[in-house]
Amino acid sequence: MMQSRTYNCNELRSQNIGEKVTLAGWYDNLRRVSKNLGFLILRDFYGTTQVVIETEELMQSLEGVNNESTLSIEGTVRERSNKNPNLPTGDIEVVPEKISVLGSCRYNALPFEINRSKEADENLRLKYRYLDLRNPEVKNKIVLRSQIVAELRKRMTDLGFLEITTPILTCSSPEGARDYIVPSRVHPGKFYALPQAPQQFKQILMASGFDRYFQIAPCFRDEDARADRSPGEFYQLDMEMAFASQEDVFTIIEEALPPVFEKYGVYKTASKLPFTRIPYLEAMEKYGSDKPDLRIDLTVQDATDVLADCGFGPFAGNVVKAIVVDKFTATRKVIDKICSDVEVQSGEKAYWFRLDDNGEFVGGISKFLADIKEKVIETLGLKPGDFVGLTSGKKLRAQKTAGVLRNMLGQNCEAHMDKERYEFCWIVDFPMYEIGEESGELEFCHNPFSMPQGGMEALQKQDPLSILAYQYDLVCNGVELSSGAVRNHDPEIMVEAFQLVGLGEEDVKAKFPAMYNAFCYGAPPHAGIAPGVDRMIMLITGEESIREIIPFPMNKSAMDVMMNAPSAVEQKQLDEVHIRLKEEAGAEE
Repeated sequence: MMQSRTYNCNELRSQNIGEKVTLAGWYDNLRRVSKNLGFLILRDFYGTTQVVIETEELMQSLEGVNNESTLSIEGTVRERSNKNPNLPTGDIEVVPEKISVLGSCRYNALPFEINRSKEADENLRLKYRYLDLRNPEVKNKIVLRSQIVAELRKRMTDLGFLEITTPILTCSSPEGARDYIVPSRVHPGKFYALPQAPQQFKQILMASGFDRYFQIAPCFRDEDARADRSPGEFYQLDMEMAFASQEDVFTIIEEALPPVFEKYGVYKTASKLPFTRIPYLEAMEKYGSDKPDLRIDLTVQDATDVLADCGFGPFAGNVVKAIVVDKFTATRKVIDKICSDVEVQSGEKAYWFRLDDNGEFVGGISKFLADIKEKVIETLGLKPGDFVGLTSGKKLRAQKTAGVLRNMLGQNCEAHMDKERYEFCWIVDFPMYEIGEESGELEFCHNPFSMPQGGMEALQKQDPLSILAYQYDLVCNGVELSSGAVRNHDPEIMVEAFQLVGLGEEDVKAKFPAMYNAFCYGAPPHAGIAPGVDRMIMLITGEESIREIIPFPMNKSAMDVMMNAPSAVEQKQLDEVHIRLKEEAGAEE
């Protein structure tokens, strides 16, 4: 039988006094004053209402009814004597005539208090996610997610983009992460793959004559969890534009995103247009990162020439990077903690010294600098009171460690970090190729479908490691929100680009048959990007873990502990898709 309610638990106000009403919701708590008096809080999706029970009969009707049971309350609204100005319904209360249990909570003890669920162990919260989501603080993040996604959809539609959904079952494609594969029942030995991104489909849409495409796209990657990355699946604001350049993409994103951040964000200020644009090599040299947090005004200097031969062992033969911080009055304990955290995050040590008010080097590695004091002061532009953080190693390693140190110093010095704002930037001019850390071979640095700057001539005449691509990253507050690119729509240039990494024309045709063939029928120049929806919402809400803004996230081990996934399946199901499990090592049978 369907239950009706005349109001939700956040609607009743003074103008409703005297009305007969029916409410429904969860039994939040009951404060028993006597056998015939109690104050019950009824909670639903919208809010809470106080219910004052004034008869022994109704009090007895709640005996044996546990918290979190669902109730129907029929009664009369009256003015509350002890009004609560902090509640929307704080001016009224309901005096019930009838209380009905709609759904009984069978357990006396809950795994955690609903309103304090965020204090519980994360795996416990995820196992009982349906209880965790009853916590208004947790629920409100999911409500906000819905509002933000709706706002993004509206903005993209208003900008002339058409929402088109693309397939979930597709073919395996090298997007840079492991695929989730799905065995085929009707094609023995063959597999579908869940899309890591709608990359090929959206490019084929451009070749099909569609001009502006977008979707809130589900993507699937078999990756390890991080604070800003959920394992398994995530969503992105996927978009593509025909007859478009890098500048066209930038214009759309700069128009669409900042107002959403300012409207819904914990910070109410976002970057003014246009966003700062930083070439990749400059970003690594100046900030030690390709996702710099521009709320921090510190920069990295090269100190190799002045410090590499100072006699300090870790600097010898290495690149040395320095970060000068004025107004930094941290204690030795804080400095040691910063250096320790840098080592945890980067795997490399950080060093330091300070120029005191008397013009002398003190602390850290200062004893190695006595003979070159004036040269160090001149090279780094030091003045009394300055603190200097240092890193060393091979160039890229020294840069990345300096990037971690820069963040730590900024976060520990309010004078150098304007925290309460959203600071966007574009990282541009990424290298087209790099030497793979594991393979030692030439590999694509970013998206293999990107157009190289200089086109065919660059591919044929330049050192591959010197070729730049029309690739760009969108960064906000030190978080990479998205990668994008002007696409390589010319089949001949595409084949040449892949040949440099050891894949010939037949390989390209075999791996990307639909896209390659579509481009052979006259494809328009096109470009796109796909900001991560989950990461954007994490930044907007100020949450440090991406799992807080996903309705049903997996845990850090890529497990859904609520649904017990992944799980074993029956042998019959394996037989239907022609799968035989490999016996565990050491099994006798």
